[in-house]
Amino acid sequence: MDGLFQELKTKVLGWNRKIVFPEAMDSRILTAAGRLAEEGVLTPVLIGNIEDVQGKAHELKISLDKMEIYDPNIYVGMDEMIQALVERRKGKMTESEAAEQLLDPNYFGTMLVYLKKADGLVSGAVHSTAETVRPALQIIKMKEGIGKTSGAFLMIKGEEKYIFADCAINIAPDSRDLAEIAVESAKTAQMFNIEPRVAMLSFSTKGSAVSEETQKVSEAVKLAKERFPELLLDGEFQFDAAFVPSVARKKAPDSSIQGDATVFVFPGLEAGNIGYKIAQRLGEYEAVGPILQGLKAPVNDLSRGCSEDDVYHLALITAMQSLQVK
Repeated sequence: MDGLFQELKTKVLGWNRKIVFPEAMDSRILTAAGRLAEEGVLTPVLIGNIEDVQGKAHELKISLDKMEIYDPNIYVGMDEMIQALVERRKGKMTESEAAEQLLDPNYFGTMLVYLKKADGLVSGAVHSTAETVRPALQIIKMKEGIGKTSGAFLMIKGEEKYIFADCAINIAPDSRDLAEIAVESAKTAQMFNIEPRVAMLSFSTKGSAVSEETQKVSEAVKLAKERFPELLLDGEFQFDAAFVPSVARKKAPDSSIQGDATVFVFPGLEAGNIGYKIAQRLGEYEAVGPILQGLKAPVNDLSRGCSEDDVYHLALITAMQSLQVK
């Protein structure tokens, strides 16, 4: 685990990435930001009342010298930001509504990213996933050709590293959604030096059962292969056929995936969320994420039960994603 994030630190160092933390008064956030600033990895951008943040930092013995602090209530560029938000919302928001919305630290922080005053955002230690993701979907929006964002988890145990998706966002993805998730998850895998070998999961392996659910997955395989023929991807697979070579030889002998998948795409959120938590709790894998995929600029969501290390690690991932966008 430490080696992986040491690699990320090395890649991010020197690029002066600015990452927004809308929850500056949370001790976990402020302490992680202090570490990142002190190590010179990136510049934390804190959102909150300046005196309150300074007081909290003093209490925690954290230097703010290498950080930026923005208070939406006294921000000198607020008029420009209001106009930009109104334009971005294309008639769905008046100036007065925009002014009120921008007092919300997640909206304010997301606008800093949209206006390129920062490179990414990490929130969710205090706010819900919806409160973190909604501003990103409304303002930053999706990359060209991507219809929906998705949430991937990096699963780590010792030297083993895998990507599980979508385990956080889309309740019932259709075939096109699953194909997009597969492609974006492969890109996420590459960010962690994981060679992407993508398995599209189901309760069937290569037609062993036929239903609307299994056909959705096999259609997703077809769409993903048409769009990115160079991507090593196959399905539909039961998990054991994707993960255990001896099972793959029996159930899918002609597949390009022979029990050696590194990226697992679940057919729906129910399976994905349950699957990663089973691996985490019974398999003792560390789950890092969710890492949001498909946005034009990176916004990532913490668990409200996160630790200081979780904040630190997700900030590094966000900085790395911003370099990929760049």
